[in-house]
Amino acid sequence: MMLTFLAFLMVATFMTLIMTKRLSALIALIVVPTIFALIAGFSAGLGDMMLEGVRDLAPTGVMLLFAILYFGLMIDVGLFDPLVKTIVRLVHGDPMRICIGTAVMTLIVALDGDGTTTYMITVSALLPLYRHMKMDVRIMACLIMMSVAVMNVVPWGGPTTRAALAVGVDPRALFVSLIPAMITTAIWVLFVAWIFGRRERARLAKLPADAVDEDATGEEIIREQMDGEDHRRPGFFWFNLALTMGLLGLLIFGSIPLVILFMGAFAIAAAVNYPNLQQQKDRIAAHAGNAMATVSLVFAAGIFTGILSGTKMVDAWRGRWSR
Repeated sequence: MMLTFLAFLMVATFMTLIMTKRLSALIALIVVPTIFALIAGFSAGLGDMMLEGVRDLAPTGVMLLFAILYFGLMIDVGLFDPLVKTIVRLVHGDPMRICIGTAVMTLIVALDGDGTTTYMITVSALLPLYRHMKMDVRIMACLIMMSVAVMNVVPWGGPTTRAALAVGVDPRALFVSLIPAMITTAIWVLFVAWIFGRRERARLAKLPADAVDEDATGEEIIREQMDGEDHRRPGFFWFNLALTMGLLGLLIFGSIPLVILFMGAFAIAAAVNYPNLQQQKDRIAAHAGNAMATVSLVFAAGIFTGILSGTKMVDAWRGRWSR
């Protein structure tokens, strides 16, 4: 009974500290379970519990590290540039096509599992277009968030991996089982985009004829964004596309561990696109912040789950809920 009470109190304390912004998630994942383990009288074996939890999540942390580096590298080489330019060109002048294009672009770009880079690419390409067309930018924000939420369940994005570890299943198996739900949800996002597009088309039709600049396509913004970026590799586009498609195919249908897949794919991509050692260092450094922010949370979560399991709080928790 005491362990059950401590388990509930620990989770409540953790959530309160996070939601009130008293502690960051990283610090809270380490400090809160440690304090509660000491209160419960498990000081003797505390270090072993922590180490066991970190050891269990080590493969996940390594997988996320190289997944972020790989997809970050693909953004650097310009793998998504033709997609962005094509969609921006196709949606020219029509609010409905702009809304649907926003959803499609985000669903594809969000494949990297990193929300930060997804917002950077989609907003930088589409915000000028929304402003020129006098469209409500809140629609863009809503569609991007909905699309990112759909793709956020990829196993290299974080949430799916943490959920899989919590229920004790393989992240790949969990992800494959979620694919039908992802497809259904993606269709729903496109339907919502269609509804928003119809509403914006009707609203803009009531504005004066000179209020909307239908000649704005956003191409100039994209061109300016790409100028001077010497890490683009348009000559290797088909190679990078084939490598990414092969990687995704093996992720879904293969039997090779996710850690090995991403490590190998990143090594191949870096060696081919950036044969110079300094260029490789620069590209790794460019994405180190995003990678460390995610991976550090995984290892901190290892301490949390290690203590939760080692102290048997999780067993008491489950036993309480099963009654």
